[in-house]
Amino acid sequence: MTFLIWFAAIALLVQLASIAVVLSVKLRHKNREAAPTPRPPVTLIRPICGLENNLERCLASSFQLDWPTYEILFCVARADDPAASLARRLMAEHPDIASTLLVGEDPFSANPKLNNVVKGWRSARHDWIVMTDSNVLMPSDTIERMIARWDERTGLVCSPPAGTEPENAGALLESAWLDSFQARWQLFADACGFGFAQGKSMLFNRHVMTQLGGFERLGDEVAEDAAATLLIRNAGLKVRIVHEPFPQPLGPRDIKAVWKRQLRWARLRRASFPLYFLPEILTGAALPLAAMIALAATGALPLIAPIAYLAAWYGAEVLLARSYSWPSGWRIVPAMLARDLLLPGLFVAAWFGSGFEWRGNAMTVADNDNSRTARFRTAVARTRDRAREKARALVAARSH
Repeated sequence: MTFLIWFAAIALLVQLASIAVVLSVKLRHKNREAAPTPRPPVTLIRPICGLENNLERCLASSFQLDWPTYEILFCVARADDPAASLARRLMAEHPDIASTLLVGEDPFSANPKLNNVVKGWRSARHDWIVMTDSNVLMPSDTIERMIARWDERTGLVCSPPAGTEPENAGALLESAWLDSFQARWQLFADACGFGFAQGKSMLFNRHVMTQLGGFERLGDEVAEDAAATLLIRNAGLKVRIVHEPFPQPLGPRDIKAVWKRQLRWARLRRASFPLYFLPEILTGAALPLAAMIALAATGALPLIAPIAYLAAWYGAEVLLARSYSWPSGWRIVPAMLARDLLLPGLFVAAWFGSGFEWRGNAMTVADNDNSRTARFRTAVARTRDRAREKARALVAARSH
């Protein structure tokens, strides 16, 4: 019984402490006088693939950024993709903003998104490059908020998605997962100096990436954000998170699709960061709530204790959601509870499986091992080639 009491108490303490840290960082940022932000020219890369919810609105926000000089590069794999027609129309409607539609792909990695956007990286005219997914709504101060987080120890700035405008139960579930759970833990990690990259919106510096081996190094892992995190950390640099994540308008969502998306991300986290993934089984209210119910059932605690426990747990989450203007009405609490009840099953499913689907592409986390094998073979080949070149040079020198 003592163990269950301590387990439930520590879980609630961690829940409340993480939320308190995130809220305190937000409050300090809000009250701090903004320092002048450098305003260098920026290239914005937006990968597009098919028509999706709120696509036109999200892509149109690319042309409404409050930044003196920037270009937009829309990247699409096929010319007949319906999203390409939308991009062309938006470009024609905003002739004052430099924009280009790039068609084609270079299959250098297991990641279809990277194979699509690499041509944008190579075509970018500017050294500061923002890569933002097509389903993210870009506030007018997007670039300013990202550049403001860059300092001499930074290698990447990113923003997790904030799920907004949910229209059904599936979207509420996704909002509860994206906002007060995933975004909160990313903001907390960043506050502790241990930020993780998120592929939805990322700010790169070309010179930094060149020193780290080039943009193609993001193909070292199946997920480009995992590769970026490992690359930046191994270089002794930091991944920074914007103080207020950019919105992703959800609209209606299918619950089955939400589950598949979370399972894909969980399997990728497990493959790229297995040691960091292990503690995820302890997140969410499912296990501590089970402990509280067991304690109440045996008479160790009053019957009202589990209800009071849930009130404290989700009351803090709702407060966090309201402070960030995330969905926080009464319907979000059942969605939060459903999310937490699904978390243990998600953890188990992530370990006992490797396949997933991304935009119609069948993939597997085993591709990570394939990528590592390919990198090893490439390194061996380069070492062999350098040895041969040195041998030839030595022979040539002796012949003279």
